[in-house]
Amino acid sequence: MTKRTTAKYKIDRRMGENIWGRPKSPVNKREYGPGQHGQRRKNKLSDFGTQLRAKQKLKGYYGDLTEKQFRRIFAEAARIQGDTGENLVGLLERRLDAVVYRAKFVATVFAARQFVNHGHVTVNGQSVNIPSYRVKEGDVIEVRAKSKQLAVVLEAASLAERDVPDYLEVDHSKMVATYIRQPSLADVPYPVVMEPNLVVEFYAKN
Repeated sequence: MTKRTTAKYKIDRRMGENIWGRPKSPVNKREYGPGQHGQRRKNKLSDFGTQLRAKQKLKGYYGDLTEKQFRRIFAEAARIQGDTGENLVGLLERRLDAVVYRAKFVATVFAARQFVNHGHVTVNGQSVNIPSYRVKEGDVIEVRAKSKQLAVVLEAASLAERDVPDYLEVDHSKMVATYIRQPSLADVPYPVVMEPNLVVEFYAKN
């Protein structure tokens, strides 16, 4: 199990937003932070606080990423020609666990990490159990034959709360997805507004 599987909604409550768009999120009922003093935390954020929150929200969205992993991905995004914020989102969306989640093979990004870790996924016919594995254009991601009838897989495919984005081609009858292209920020179906430009500013100053 990932470290945040049982505590993931704390991120929602801390941010005051339902960052995964899940119907059971506690902020659907109350938008203030956790704890007895949660309702008092309405102070206006400084520029640093705004940038930090943007970083925490984007990093938290992709599950159990460590700060070291996230900073490494950011450093790579900064080296690639073009807009660093767009590059950052593109690299995050190329992670195998993110692709498994986007393809609706499982219900949550946390479950996707575990699903990959336990060897339920192949890439181009080869078993891959590394959630951070980076897929390339044209790669075919498939749920292994013995895993296609798992309850978590069947339930996820029928979820109405999110759609498969158009940078993936998915056949749920075969549980196969093809990674078509790297998305831009506008292509990614985040349930809340993500601000990678503020993440760039955060790392530029820290």
